Amino acid sequence: MLLVKQELLAALANTLESFSPGAGAKAIFESPKVAAHGDFASTAAMQLAKPLGRKPRELAEELSAALRATPAFGQWVDAVEIAGPGFLNIRLKTAAKQQIVREVLAAGEAFGRQPATGDKVLVEFVSANPTGPLHVGHGRQAALGDAICSLLSTQGADVYREFYYNDAGVQIQTLAHSTQLRLQGFKPGDAEWPSGEKAAAYNGDYIADIAEDFKAKKTVSADDRAYTASGDVEDLDSIRQFAVAYLRREQDLDLKAFQVKFDNYYLESSLYTSGRVAATVQKLIDAGKTYEQDGALWLKSTDYGDDKDRVMRKQDGTYTYFVPDVAYHIAKWERGFHKVVNIQGTDHHGTIARVRAGLQAAGVGIPAGYPDYVLHTMVRVVKGGEEVKISKRAGSYVTLRDLIEWTSTDAVRFFLLSRKPDTEYTFDIDLAVAKNNDNPVYYVQYAHARICSVLAAWGGDVAALQGVDLSALESPAAQALMLLLAKYPAMLTAAAADFAPHDVTFYLRELAASYHSYYDAERILVDDEAVKKARLALVAATAQVLHNGLAVLGVSAPRKM
Repeated sequence: MLLVKQELLAALANTLESFSPGAGAKAIFESPKVAAHGDFASTAAMQLAKPLGRKPRELAEELSAALRATPAFGQWVDAVEIAGPGFLNIRLKTAAKQQIVREVLAAGEAFGRQPATGDKVLVEFVSANPTGPLHVGHGRQAALGDAICSLLSTQGADVYREFYYNDAGVQIQTLAHSTQLRLQGFKPGDAEWPSGEKAAAYNGDYIADIAEDFKAKKTVSADDRAYTASGDVEDLDSIRQFAVAYLRREQDLDLKAFQVKFDNYYLESSLYTSGRVAATVQKLIDAGKTYEQDGALWLKSTDYGDDKDRVMRKQDGTYTYFVPDVAYHIAKWERGFHKVVNIQGTDHHGTIARVRAGLQAAGVGIPAGYPDYVLHTMVRVVKGGEEVKISKRAGSYVTLRDLIEWTSTDAVRFFLLSRKPDTEYTFDIDLAVAKNNDNPVYYVQYAHARICSVLAAWGGDVAALQGVDLSALESPAAQALMLLLAKYPAMLTAAAADFAPHDVTFYLRELAASYHSYYDAERILVDDEAVKKARLALVAATAQVLHNGLAVLGVSAPRKM
């Protein structure tokens, strides 16, 4: 049906060109808002009417006649109807809809994917500082980032996954000090343990685990570093390095359980040691985009749409946190990534304007609007009807590992991707483990497993279904399912453009519902061999699209449930 659509679009373009030179370039089909109105719609008559000085409906009559006279419309279109002021509603022949089954079976896992474009895209996500276990918010970010990477890959992009984190600074000092206190035999609640609003320490049990392994002089290896503990309680630098490596390993284990991999880990400290921060500040000074006031260095960020100018270097000589961000994004640009997507929490909203202002002011050729941002809210976790807030291991929050252990990787991924990133989400543990139609991931996976069961009961070669006669697929339920299969590639393209993996979850739920309706309406393994083969081809194509869509989300497509 995709090839059918291309043929029909070409016919529309040629016809429009004959009416008005240049009009063919604007040939598009829309989806009718009401399915009963047809399969495709065109507003071409209304768009051409004014420049041609014609009445839209009269022009629509002429366009309709001209289109019906083309070979493509003659072969694939049942009717071209005129509605309202000049809409063209196009009804396809059943044979046209049936073509999508062949296209899906022929393409297999490549169905919906576009050819390689050569475009390099860097997606930065998770980027959690190594100060504790990954929490549920990091989980939402991991699911979003990984799915967005997969979506962009389906559109032919060369995607690079990057994890950026701070391996120095105040939080890391707090981590080292908390571990040292544990090594000295203190614990939360003791008089020696920091408490109160101004005091800082990490209270989770994981700090005690780090201390035990440090005391045992263990070696820990993460994806981007390895370190052997000195075992010396007074060696704060060794404690710091060991604790960072330990928690980076813990993050790696969490991400491995979540089936997320990264191509590179980028350290904030490297921006200072390499001189990138200093060089960036000098670029801004040389460009005349800074000024000194009250002992601080300011960026003229209001020149680039920010609501006020921002401090870059404080009175004590240290830089504010957006300065290394500017240096980091200049580094991304210089590494050849002219398309960059950052997945971050909504608490980063305030940094967007100042980072983009700094990039513009630096004068290195970076365009306005670079980088793109996807901001997400945090996640509430509910179990037994009550909110869960505390993890003993973390000390103050539910971890990603908790969520995976309570449910499954598939459930966590699908659930966390099932809403727009910037909307609040409540993760219901009881729903995530339920084996019924109320559980969206179970509902979709069950549709795939149900088809696999039918194919297994048949026992034939699925590859042989590509060439079967599909003329028996005429029922309303079969046609609805075929039309939905045909929407998959365009849905992927739109979801990738909008960084919207939730669109994939919506589509999969709709496709699963359409299959379940079809299964209830028509028996597949009937005695009539031709009818059986046609229906098997349709459900095999449906299973393939379910598999492909779930793969984009990083969710498995089980053959049995």
